[in-house]
Amino acid sequence: MLLVNAASDNQNLLRALEFGLVALLWLFFIRVIRAVMVEARPSRRRISATLDSGIPLDVDAGSRKERSTKYRLRVIEPEASRGTFYDIPGEVTVGRAAGCGVKVDDAFTSSLHARIHRRDGVLWVEDLGSTNGTWVNAERITAPMKLGKGDLVQVGGTVFEVSR
Repeated sequence: MLLVNAASDNQNLLRALEFGLVALLWLFFIRVIRAVMVEARPSRRRISATLDSGIPLDVDAGSRKERSTKYRLRVIEPEASRGTFYDIPGEVTVGRAAGCGVKVDDAFTSSLHARIHRRDGVLWVEDLGSTNGTWVNAERITAPMKLGKGDLVQVGGTVFEVSR
């Protein structure tokens, strides 16, 4: 009788482990599909810069000088935050911490994930030792990297486009 109960317990444990493994596989495949979809999107540099209304961004030539000195990050991904802008004054940190200039509510983003700053009028991004890394135009960066208009910066599951 004791042997029958032990065999039944082992079968229940194996069944639970099977379901857990299947669930983990599904989560893995969903994450891979999401990453492929982000990578398959056309580069923002190839898409003409227009507002949602279809009006070109460079309508007012008088403010061209002012616009060239201001950098902004525009949220591309996730859908819920799409279109949100963050001005980059001189230096800003990106992460989940309350003190970050660009606060990202994403489980895949570190508390202090990346730093974006200006040096000699050029915008730079550097990873601050994050677990999932910082990506620029689908390439993981290992050293500070220059940013230009149209570059895509990915921090965790959030994708930003650099604009002026």
